Amino acid sequence: MTLLDFSTPQLVAIGLIFVWSGFVRAGLGFGGAALALPLLLMVVDQPLFFLPVVATHLLIFSSITAGRSFKKIDLKFLRESLTWMIVPKLAGVIGLLSLPNEWMVLIIYGITGFYAVTWVIKWEISSQSPWVDRLLLVLGGYFSGVSLIGAPLIVAVAVRKMAIESYRDTLFMLWFILVVIKMSAFAIAGVDLQWQWSLVLLAPTALGHYLGLRFHRQMLKRNPLVVRQWLGVGLLAIIILALWQYFLNVIVHIN
Repeated sequence: MTLLDFSTPQLVAIGLIFVWSGFVRAGLGFGGAALALPLLLMVVDQPLFFLPVVATHLLIFSSITAGRSFKKIDLKFLRESLTWMIVPKLAGVIGLLSLPNEWMVLIIYGITGFYAVTWVIKWEISSQSPWVDRLLLVLGGYFSGVSLIGAPLIVAVAVRKMAIESYRDTLFMLWFILVVIKMSAFAIAGVDLQWQWSLVLLAPTALGHYLGLRFHRQMLKRNPLVVRQWLGVGLLAIIILALWQYFLNVIVHIN
């Protein structure tokens, strides 16, 4: 797709959504894709168009953030988590490349909606069992392969296994490794990596990243569960609107 394929309102909307994506990623440490993809799919329902762009930005900003504090990274957690996540991650990528686009749109909305509900009701996905931890990592790896939104399941394990000072930078390094795997699979499969769009949208994402860093410092002074609750309410509203629009389009095509 080129710039000529979009109207001016669409381009403005995409730019603002990528500001939001950078803001959430830097502000919360995760969720840049989970809270941006439903919005982006309302503009253009093509997951394989947006996912390489989101992935490229994640590579850039996660490497910058984690690179500044490499000594804080928990290498033991990285090794243990990747052992359980690599295979389901690849299975998720294969599913993304083989499933019909309509299915992928619904899957992304479904996964994101589940996370939104957990945030609204303040339900922390947690585990006290090693086998449940492994299951969450497997599912998180698969969802990450399908749509880049497996972070909440992975975070549920990480928050219990790492010291708080290692948490943020270790997760950013983990996202970096997982996205490298996904982008490599895209390249092997011949998927357009949308380098031009990644460069065009780098500036709004960087703006969001800067604002997110400032927000993160303020959020540390507040209850993060309350912040996520309001994010979940907004996300659920977006998903309901997006699904309404999606099914209206389906009905129109059928008729």
